[in-house]
Order: sequence, then structure tokens, then C-alpha cells
Amino acid sequence: MAAHKGRRLRKGAATTAAAALAVAALSASQAPGATSAPEPLQTSAGHSTPVPEASADGNATGNSPYYTDLPPLNSPLPSPSSTIGTPVSRGEGEAGIPATVLDAYQKAEAALRAAKPGCNLPWQLLAAIGKVESGQARGGRVSADGTTISPIIGPQLDGNGFALIKDTDHGAYDGNSSYDQAIGPMQFIPSTWAWAGRDGNGDGKADPNNVYDAALAAGHYLCRNGWDLSTERDLNRAILSYNNSTDYLNLVLSWVDYYRKGTHSVPDGSGGVPGHRSDDDLPRTSRPAGPGTATPKPTKPGKPSKPANPPKSSPSPDPTTPGSPSPEPTPPAGTPTPSDTVDHLVSPDLDGTELTATAGDAFERRIGARAVTKDGKSVAKIRVRFTISGDTDATFTGGERVATIATDAKGVALAPQLLAGEKAGTFKISSVVVGHAAKGVGYTATVTPRPADKLVRTSDTALTSAPGGEFGQVQVKATYKGAPAARVGATATLIKSAANPSANIVGPYFKDANGQPVRTLTGLTTDANGVVTLPKLYADLFSGTYLLRVTTPGGGSVTVELKVSVLASASASPSPSPSASS
Repeated sequence: MAAHKGRRLRKGAATTAAAALAVAALSASQAPGATSAPEPLQTSAGHSTPVPEASADGNATGNSPYYTDLPPLNSPLPSPSSTIGTPVSRGEGEAGIPATVLDAYQKAEAALRAAKPGCNLPWQLLAAIGKVESGQARGGRVSADGTTISPIIGPQLDGNGFALIKDTDHGAYDGNSSYDQAIGPMQFIPSTWAWAGRDGNGDGKADPNNVYDAALAAGHYLCRNGWDLSTERDLNRAILSYNNSTDYLNLVLSWVDYYRKGTHSVPDGSGGVPGHRSDDDLPRTSRPAGPGTATPKPTKPGKPSKPANPPKSSPSPDPTTPGSPSPEPTPPAGTPTPSDTVDHLVSPDLDGTELTATAGDAFERRIGARAVTKDGKSVAKIRVRFTISGDTDATFTGGERVATIATDAKGVALAPQLLAGEKAGTFKISSVVVGHAAKGVGYTATVTPRPADKLVRTSDTALTSAPGGEFGQVQVKATYKGAPAARVGATATLIKSAANPSANIVGPYFKDANGQPVRTLTGLTTDANGVVTLPKLYADLFSGTYLLRVTTPGGGSVTVELKVSVLASASASPSPSPSASS
């Protein structure tokens, strides 16, 4: 299946030690001054082990299989490794990344640089994960908008050599209503995509099979928890949160280092596809053909088969918890886990579950959840996931709409501070126990518009026009408690009378985008000084005195008089000096 000639080191499930040595050899061969991958983490026995505290959210892929091909070395010709004795493919062909895929990675980096500058996400990390997870969307087989020509679907996670993750999306993403399967070029499992998915190409939907959407989602996933990926510790933790195996960590780091030395774009569909996978040693009856276009048929549930010589460095996921991190040492059979003892979640205080904040402010009250058993006892050290939903731009601190927090000794998990966005309205925050079907607690939050309690015109010049003419622009200033009210929404209406604030049907008017008369304008916003300048006003053919009223949330209001008169043009000009005989 590989597109490039020459044999490559096969780092399958049974070659953990060899792969670690190959990574070391790769780092040693790199040009002076290049950033090299960290040394593989090892135990005293020489086996790679996961870094502790890899993730609080589980992992993106459900520890699905991945491509294990190492990047080439710099030499133009293959030569045997003196340490391993296995030829390693060398050359620069792998430096080419399909153009649309490369564009998606770089756009995701730019988006994260603006949204989370402290994360320092390099696009080469997304490229490395994309290489390992799907061979850069199967060599760049994507359409112009970044959607894969056919879905990329991993093997079903049915416990036969893989984790056991029963269906969480009713087959909506992976077409499998029995078990979950990793999906798309970045291989998210459906339960993770449900909260991590992003719209990266601006088409209004988050599609795991679109490389722009998947790359942006992966970037946000790697940048959560306040991680700074310019530090080795946080970079390692972020990668391990994607797939909790140090073999995976070392492999991704080797590709990051390779791509940092220089890459170039190649036409979509012409990239190489890796030839070896981490599940190569599974029995053929248990191992699907790899990330491909068709959904593998579910196998009959039975005793899970195990890969030959399973690597000690790749911890097995919890077979009952979708997307869970590496478990603690297995307790005696029948011993319930802490999450198994949770009956439901309750609010940790008695203030109710409704919250209110003004647009742009932080909610004063921290939301949380307390995990309790049936008899009301608190449960510590279980993970609670808080999710913001609804038509809102509110987020938790750090810009995320999802946060996973472990309960403390009192069974309480407090979510990060909730920040109101600029969009007014009501939304929901739900809480669930990760990996356990306990009843959660929900919150309703309302964002009220920024207020202004006073509006005044910035000029006292009379506003007059001849029939069919134009007025000067109206400008007003908003204040709140005497201070300029910035970013306050305003509405301008040509009203019927001081006592009747409904929109008039004759008289002065604004124009819409098509040049048609409109007599009510919404969506106006004051600037940093509290000032808003209205669009140009036009007079129709009816003479008279008319009223324009501007209002804001918080009670601000000002009414402006507009006069339409055949003498308006004359009265607007300076009067001639009186003659001496007058």
C-alpha cells in the first residue's frame, strides 16, 4: 500500500523496543541545530511507558490502531541499521503533504494562534498526527472543500483486539449502530467528536470527514487544559491524550521533527499512504483492512482476541468507558469503580441552577456538580464533564465549551469560570459523569445585553430636508451611570408620534442593502466611546415634522425631530444681508 519504494522499519505491536531504538537513531542522524524528538520514556526494564496525567478527558481516538511507518532519514539511499538490522527507508518524498490537507493544518494553526495564543500549536504537530492516523487523508484524497472522497473509518471497537466501545452515535458518523469506530482524517471516535468537533471551513457544520473541520477540532483538543505545546511536558501530555501509548508519542514526535525540517505541497491525491499499522499482528479474522471507505461488518460478540506479544507501553483502554484514559491497576473482579457507585449529580449549593450575566462579563457564580451515591454519600475522584449547548458564544475560561473536572474529597467538581459572550440569550450547561450513565445536573444561563441608561445627540444642528432630499447623519452617544457605554446594541425607528412608538409608513426613511426604504434599524452598536452614527436618512415627497427615536437596553432613549419642507433648502442657506432701505 506504500507509495514510495524501499523497505521501511515496521513498528507493529510486537516491535516496541526496536521502534524506540529506531527513533533514537533517527534523532542522532538529524542535521545540527534541528529540534530533535525527546528520548523515549523508559522503565528500568527498557520498555516505554505512558507519561502520568496524560489527560483528564480520555483520548480522541479511543486508542484505535494507527500507521506505524517511521519518517525517512536524510540519506538518499537505504542502508541497514547496525543496531536493529532492518533496512530503513530514506529520502525526501515523505516531506510532500497534499495541498488541501497542508492548507487545513496551517489554517488551524492560525486559528489557534488567535483563539489560544498561549497554546503555541505548531501545524507540524497536526501534520504528524494526520500522517499517523490516516496517512494525510489517504494521500490527500479530498475534494476542493476538504471533504474526503470517501469516509475514512477505522476498525470497529468491539473488543476483538481493540477497546470495547459500544455505539454512542446510533451510527450517525460511522454507520455502525453496534460499536463505535474512529472517523475521518484525524480519527476521532464519535463520542469525542460530539463535543470536540469544529467547523473549520465555514460551511456551517462540523464534519469529521472534512480535513479543515477535523484539523481545527484536533487543534482545539490538543490545546485544552491550558497546555503550552512549546514545553516538552505539555506537548507530551497533549499527544498522549490523543492516543495513550508512548510508542504513539515517540512516533508522532519523530514526524513532527521531520516536518519541521522542511515540507512542500504536492497535488491532492498524490501523497503516499503508509504501509504498516499497529494492528498488523492481529489475526486476520479480527483485524479489518484499516482506515478505508467501508464500514467493517460487526463480528459476533465473544471472547476478545488479543494481539500477539502486546506492547507493554500501550495500555489497554477501559473496556466499559468510551474514550477513557489508561486505567489504574485492575482491582479484584467484582470491585466497583468510584464512578460505578455514583447514582446522580446534584448542584453543590442551594442557590438554584439559573445564572445571569451581562454580555462580555464573567458569570459571578461558579457552577459545579456534586457526585453522590443512592444514600447521599459523596464520591471523590470521578470525572464530571460540563458542556455548554445552545445558540451562544459563551465559553469557559480558555475559550472551550467543554470542561472535564475531577471531584474533590467532598465529591464536588467546580467548572472553570463561565464567560458571557456578546450574544444575548439563554443557553444550557449540562453535567455528566464520564463513562457512567448517572443522572446529571443542568444549569440555565442567560446573557443580558450591555445596557445604556442615557442617550443624547452629539450635535444640536436642526435636521431638515426638502421633499425627496437627504438629511445629515444622526449621531448619538450612550452612557451608563455616567460612563461611556461601549458595544451597546441600539435600535433606530421612525415612529408615528411621541405617544405611538410603532414604525411610520410615510416620511423619512433609511435604505436597506437593496436600496429599499426601511423605517426600523436593528443591530446598531456603539463604539468604544459609546457613540453610534446612523446611516443616511432620506426624505420622501410628503412634507411635515417627523420623529426618529433611538433606544438601547437599559432604558436609554433619545427622540430626534426631522422636518421635511419645500423651504428647507432655502432655510438651510445663509440669509442675505438686509438692504439699507428695508
